[in-house]
Amino acid sequence: MNDFATGEALGVRFYTGTFDSAADLVIERALERLGGYAVLCSVHVLMTPRREPVLHSALDEAWAVFPDGVPIAWLLKRSGVLGTERVCGIDLMPAVIERGIARGMRHYLLGSTEEVLVKLERSLLGRFPGIELVGSLGPFGDQAALDAVVPQIRETDPHIVWCAFGAPKQELWMYRNAAALAPALVLGVGAAFEFHAGTKKRAPVWMQRAGLEWLFRFASEPTRLGPRYLRTNSEFLIRVVAGGLRRDRT
Repeated sequence: MNDFATGEALGVRFYTGTFDSAADLVIERALERLGGYAVLCSVHVLMTPRREPVLHSALDEAWAVFPDGVPIAWLLKRSGVLGTERVCGIDLMPAVIERGIARGMRHYLLGSTEEVLVKLERSLLGRFPGIELVGSLGPFGDQAALDAVVPQIRETDPHIVWCAFGAPKQELWMYRNAAALAPALVLGVGAAFEFHAGTKKRAPVWMQRAGLEWLFRFASEPTRLGPRYLRTNSEFLIRVVAGGLRRDRT
């Protein structure tokens, strides 16, 4: 049983609470050395299981699924969970790092590119004096190469492994390997590495608060993100509207 309140959205059980409480829960879980993994679930991740059924299992087996997206937090509120806030991986990572310094938390950075990792380490060390970075690794090749790094990570004994393979690759990797990485807690934070390394620019705060961060990212990378957003955002809207119509008929 989860040690926090949850609510359901489109068949997935989500953490329902504030951002600050989510950061504290991650820290406590990591320090208690209970292992497991957490999914920062965007609309893209929420819709993907329809094409990749194994992702259903990855979401079901996660210690926590956080609503990393204003539309998901809105849907949970619409279902009656009024205190739900967005828990964005880009924001959660620095919050956990900063709060964990005084408690001696150790962090491992996994994924992205060598260039991004070098810039990210430099950025984190500058922003958070006292941070304990015990290792970093990336990029990788096929699935076998990804899975083969687990013993190397275990040797560094981190409290948290920050995983940035992108969705749904990172969720499936955590599903396969989190048990072997215990007692470390694994969190999939996608593009957070690039934003904190300074290799990608984040949307203005007003767009983040309005739920339009996806639009800013689409404008920045239309070729890569356009088809994804068109497909998954459309599917999300269709399922939300269909669910609302079913409720209205009952």
